[in-house]
Amino acid sequence: MIEQLVPDGLWALAQQVIPAPPARPRGGRQRHSARRTLAGIVYLLRWGLPWRQLPLALGFGSGRTCERRFDEWQRQGVWMRLWRILLDHAQRHASVDWSRSALDSISVPAPRGGTHTGPNPTDRGKAGSKLHLLIDGQGLPLALTVSGANVHDSRHLEGTVDAVPGVRNGRPGHPRQRPAKLHADKGYDFERCRQALVHRRISPRIARRGVESSATLGRYRWRVERTLSWLVSYRKLAVRRERSAASFLALAQLACALIVWRRTSGALSAPQAG
Repeated sequence: MIEQLVPDGLWALAQQVIPAPPARPRGGRQRHSARRTLAGIVYLLRWGLPWRQLPLALGFGSGRTCERRFDEWQRQGVWMRLWRILLDHAQRHASVDWSRSALDSISVPAPRGGTHTGPNPTDRGKAGSKLHLLIDGQGLPLALTVSGANVHDSRHLEGTVDAVPGVRNGRPGHPRQRPAKLHADKGYDFERCRQALVHRRISPRIARRGVESSATLGRYRWRVERTLSWLVSYRKLAVRRERSAASFLALAQLACALIVWRRTSGALSAPQAG
């Protein structure tokens, strides 16, 4: 099962960003292997179990161990770096489509509250959070931010666009960070949103209220809705139980990395170390 959750190709890339375990000059119990622990974290993310309910019989170690390692790697920026290195690898194989992009959000309940939560106007005012997602032309996740469920989508346009990491193709030059066009629905129909995109040299393709039909709107944006559904198919994201926004964002970053891997692994050759 470990090889299914963390295939060899994915592990070869993950090894580049997961730090070596600290030295134990005085001895002590040996740590579980990083690959085994990563597989446990992916299992919990996929099925949405509380950390402490991870079955020991699966061989991933205890859920508490996985939670501690997840938090440790989060503080070291491992999850964002893993997502970025997978995008780099996809870019080298021409699997990232920068010609156009799309932006949308999805609200999830947050029954335990925490930072970046707010009353969800579409869920009787219950506490919730929003995941704001930017994708490339084929649906690969490029950037993600978190807000309270009561925050208007348009307020996170700039922050989400600016969250795109510099994606490198292995050749000299500046990393790519901006798509050519951005498609968004009528929730972003504000002049400040258009001006923000033009300032970043991105052509805005934002639907206008009362002008464009739903059929026209869905021509390119359906891919972002599809990727959002992939995102919340990881059940630990479908209901936010992490009180820390940083932890919830880190889980979403890992899910985005896995989506990139799943969508591009068939087209990618064996990764090279370094």
